[in-house]
Amino acid sequence: MSIPLAVKLSPFITALPNFARRLAEAGADGLVLFNRFYQPDFDLEKLEVVSNLVLSNSNEIRLPLRWIAILYGRVPAEFAMTGGVHTGLDVLKAMMAGASVTTIASEFLHKGPSRVKEILDEITVWMEEHEYSSVLQMKGSMSQQAVAEPAAFERVNYMKVLSSY
Repeated sequence: MSIPLAVKLSPFITALPNFARRLAEAGADGLVLFNRFYQPDFDLEKLEVVSNLVLSNSNEIRLPLRWIAILYGRVPAEFAMTGGVHTGLDVLKAMMAGASVTTIASEFLHKGPSRVKEILDEITVWMEEHEYSSVLQMKGSMSQQAVAEPAAFERVNYMKVLSSY
């Protein structure tokens, strides 16, 4: 009998590719990128620590998207993307980076569980319009190993992006 093990990772890990590989070698079946930490705030008038839940938005998808695309095919584990997934297009991006699953908590908290059907419909329509027959067909198709310009994922591309602004 085997029990699948997924490890939630923080975005604050030094040498993430090495750490991810070592987790997979130690027996982790999946890696969740990235665990979102509770971050309290201070009320300076009352001098109290206060809870302040801030829901994610689609812009937060970029960090886990980049790292899953870099790790896919290099680390023998499944990937889950958490944070910033709100639309069917966000789910598609995650799958094309190499994720096997996404989490969509903020979107459901904001708009309710009926959003599930809408997201699935968005995915289906996009896949039909772009002639994809399965999620497996697209999985990893935008990973660093699969794209024409793999340097787009690297730090050196930062200067190129800045100069284009």
